[in-house]
Amino acid sequence: MNGLLKLDRLDISILSHLQKDGRISNVNLADAVGLSPSPCLQRVKRLEAAGLIIGYEAHINLVKLTDYVNVFTEVTLTGHRREDFQRFEQGIKKVDELMECHLITGGYDYLLRFMTRTIEHYQEVIEGLLDASLGIDKYFSYIVIKSPVIKNSVPLKSLLDWGHRDRDVVLSNY
Repeated sequence: MNGLLKLDRLDISILSHLQKDGRISNVNLADAVGLSPSPCLQRVKRLEAAGLIIGYEAHINLVKLTDYVNVFTEVTLTGHRREDFQRFEQGIKKVDELMECHLITGGYDYLLRFMTRTIEHYQEVIEGLLDASLGIDKYFSYIVIKSPVIKNSVPLKSLLDWGHRDRDVVLSNY
C-alpha cells in the first residue's frame, strides 16, 4: 500500500453503524449502508487494518450489577514543568478507578472522572494519590447525582462535516 487510505461516505456510514452496534451482522450492516455483504466486509477489514476500528466491546448495565459513584475531580498541580505533568500522568495511569483524565485549560490543570463503590472508596483513592507524591497541590470533587445523557458513540458525520457536502477523507501513514 502507498500509506494512504481514502474514506468515503460509505466508510463513514459503516463506522457510524459499528460504533452503535459492534455485534451487527455483516449482512445487516451491508443492508444498512447500501452495499452487498462481500464489499461491506472488505471495507470493514480495511478499516480495521488501518487502525480506525481498534476493538469491539460490550457496554455493561452497571446499575443491574452493583451500586457505584461517579466523581469528577479538578486537580491543580504544584509545579507546571513538563516533568511535573509527566510524573502526574504516569502515576494516575495506575489507578483502576480512574475512567478519564483530561489536561485542560482554565483554573485547574486536569479534569478526572472516577468510578468507585462509595464516596468513602473515592476518598481512599484520592488519599492514595496524595500519598503517592504525584505533585497534586489541590483538588475539588463533584459527585454525580444523575446522568441524564451519556453517549457511547461519537457524532462522526458532524465531526467530519459530512452532512454539508460529500467528500473523501484521506488518511496517511496507516
